[in-house]
Amino acid sequence: MTAALWVTAARIAAIPFVMALILIDVPGGRWWAAAVYALAAVTDSLDGWLARSRGEVTVAGAFLDPLADKLLVAGALIALLEVGDMPAWAAMIILAREFAVTGLRLVAASEDLVIPASRLGKAKTLTQNVAIFAIILPHPFKEIDAPLLYLAVAMTVLSGLYYFLVARRRLFDRKSPSRSLPDEH
Repeated sequence: MTAALWVTAARIAAIPFVMALILIDVPGGRWWAAAVYALAAVTDSLDGWLARSRGEVTVAGAFLDPLADKLLVAGALIALLEVGDMPAWAAMIILAREFAVTGLRLVAASEDLVIPASRLGKAKTLTQNVAIFAIILPHPFKEIDAPLLYLAVAMTVLSGLYYFLVARRRLFDRKSPSRSLPDEH
């Protein structure tokens, strides 16, 4: 178990606490939920840096790191939906993109292709985390929550489209007989 995997495991372990602190109406609960969410979101960069800097990049880490990110976002979205602070359409777009891109990466991996994280994907993650943090946090400027969420949804859609365009080029536009698609009859 590497240091990076411990950080990823801590991010996964934080998810039920974030959800519970959003769902249970206790004094200061939303403040604690926002703090735990922010700390967990920041560990995404930390575990990757630890793995690369120590030469400890593992298959387990490559699988668990993006899974932890998706679970953290999904857990927060579901809890926010439950308390009425997240519109279902936005949560559905975000979750659908995550499932779709994960499936796309699995298909690409079966073809021995890697679709690495892009700048758009990193921007998507940042905007999602900022929007979710703002919605969780009980702050006096709630009018910024909706624009932050719209930006996160827009980045979610754009980055999803980008991954599908990249995958299409890599999976289907190859000029190899073994890569040709069967006729549709």
